Amino acid sequence: MLWARMGSLNGWELSRPSRFWKKWLQHSPASADTVGRVHALLNADELRQANRQVYLRLKRNKALPDQHGLAVAVLDGHESHASYRRHCPGCLQRTVHSAGQERIQYYHRHVTLMLLPSGTSGGKALRLVLDVEPQRPGEDEVACALRLLTRVLRDYPRAFDLLLADALYAQAPFLNFLIDHGKHALVVLKDQRRNLYQDIMGLLPLTEPQTGQYRSRQCRWWDVADLRSWPDVQSPLRVVRSQETYSVKRQLDGKREQLDTEWMWVTTLPAARACTERIVQLGHQRWDIENHGFNELTTHWHGDHVYKHDSNAMECFLLEICLVFNIFHAFWLRNLKPQLRNKSTMKFCADLIAAELLKDILLGLPAP
Repeated sequence: MLWARMGSLNGWELSRPSRFWKKWLQHSPASADTVGRVHALLNADELRQANRQVYLRLKRNKALPDQHGLAVAVLDGHESHASYRRHCPGCLQRTVHSAGQERIQYYHRHVTLMLLPSGTSGGKALRLVLDVEPQRPGEDEVACALRLLTRVLRDYPRAFDLLLADALYAQAPFLNFLIDHGKHALVVLKDQRRNLYQDIMGLLPLTEPQTGQYRSRQCRWWDVADLRSWPDVQSPLRVVRSQETYSVKRQLDGKREQLDTEWMWVTTLPAARACTERIVQLGHQRWDIENHGFNELTTHWHGDHVYKHDSNAMECFLLEICLVFNIFHAFWLRNLKPQLRNKSTMKFCADLIAAELLKDILLGLPAP
């Protein structure tokens, strides 16, 4: 169902009369209700171990991306769905103010960790979803992320050296956790109330910027190291600021408009491990989990669909989707020749899988 991207258990159930199942399973598959009920009883950790076996096989086969001595992963949270009516014991709650009234909204949220390729590999590189962890009622996203990292560092101790995250994770307990486990962090710095932010804004006018280029953007970079303005963090910090200028062509009138943007990151990575240009590349690579992770999983793999509204079933279905996602991309990028990939799309391959399930089903429809 997931490889064929059918999108729902009821849609998959229509393929039950196919002779494919009798050849593969030696009997008819279970009903949609049974599949949902069984997923509510599955052990999610066993699915995580299946995903770990895929990672280990790829690593043994030298199929994982080369990071030139610096393996990188990215961490972020994602809200899968929200409802004002349906809820389960595992749902999170929030109060929404709209039209002069307050309503309780129920939703599920999870934190995902994805292994990234090198910054020069582009969109044709292999990205692996290592693990996901559902956020529990009463806890914040950072606490959920720390629980996820505890398990990931146990199961994948050498999978990454550097972890990317957004400004929400610019917290001392998160940074200290990574430092204690021998990992580095690169986090977006936005909070103007922090002493670190105020100190770096005072030091930047005294620091001569260097010019550089990120893709087609002309940049000015400031790199300030050995900062100790955050006493709660156990290690000196380094802040990199990037002012970027680029132009866009407006579709309405065809005119080009020049735009300016500014980014700032705080990291525990020393300059000996990554120069200023590399830090800027890594900082922008944090968006890979949105562009190549959440967006693709939601748009093409129905990652936000609620197959059964049960917290354990939702976790197991999501882990299965990540497992299917990893295997499919490994097959697409490491098994198919470039000539075959250029002649088709991933969606076309999924349609071929669905066609194998549906080709011999006769519904008694009149011939066109």
